[in-house]
Amino acid sequence: MRSMIYLFVVALLIVSSALTTHAANVQDEGLILYFSFDEAKGGNLVDGTGGGNDGEIVDGAKIVKDEVKYGNGAMLFAKPGDSVTVDSFKELEDYTDNSYLFWLNFTDPNSGGWDQIIAKKAPGSDRSPGIWTCNRVPLHIHYRFNPGNAGSHCVGPGGEGETFDENEWYHIAGIKEGTDFLFYINGKEEDKQTVPKDHAQGEEKLYIGRTGYNAAKFYIDDLYVYDRALDEKEITKVMDGELLPVEPEDKVATTWGQLKRNRD
Repeated sequence: MRSMIYLFVVALLIVSSALTTHAANVQDEGLILYFSFDEAKGGNLVDGTGGGNDGEIVDGAKIVKDEVKYGNGAMLFAKPGDSVTVDSFKELEDYTDNSYLFWLNFTDPNSGGWDQIIAKKAPGSDRSPGIWTCNRVPLHIHYRFNPGNAGSHCVGPGGEGETFDENEWYHIAGIKEGTDFLFYINGKEEDKQTVPKDHAQGEEKLYIGRTGYNAAKFYIDDLYVYDRALDEKEITKVMDGELLPVEPEDKVATTWGQLKRNRD
């Protein structure tokens, strides 16, 4: 009888651990979308907030395991047509203040055109925000809002006119609060610009990679989208992975060991 009870308890612990790990979502005030890029399910990226706003892998982009910042996967955009789309939802349509944070690793130089990284479109606009590499071969980021096509022009580590290196991970944070836009790289404010308080908004998709513009060539990991402006401490917290759920890999093994000791 004791053996049967022992085995039953162990089975419950294993199932409970699996369900807990599966159900763990990333939660934070104002966080409306999160992609870990650890895996795809049925051609979709699962929204890690639990909100159900999954991303559709439209063409080409793929999960990779050999170049990762957090977790066990990242997404590679290797060709001009690679793209992921997220259907419009209320929080994405309504925000004015917002924060986009993600890890980025360029694999190739700019093509000489405006190569897309991310775009939240709105009716008649592709800048809510729109994020590109600048139309020059060295790598910079162009981060803009409409109306007025306002924001950072060609920024890299060190500020305007500075360049990104290839094959190096950078943490990018674009923070819009009122008419202020702050651009952070690796937790440091590198640029500040004036943008429209009420930028273009409405029902339209969010894109990673190709839109009407070809995709830039890059790895991306851990994308967070907020409908509020984060402060510098919060940016560092996200950058350091402090919001990610932690589940010890040896939890079940440890529990099994404890039970075995109790049984013995």
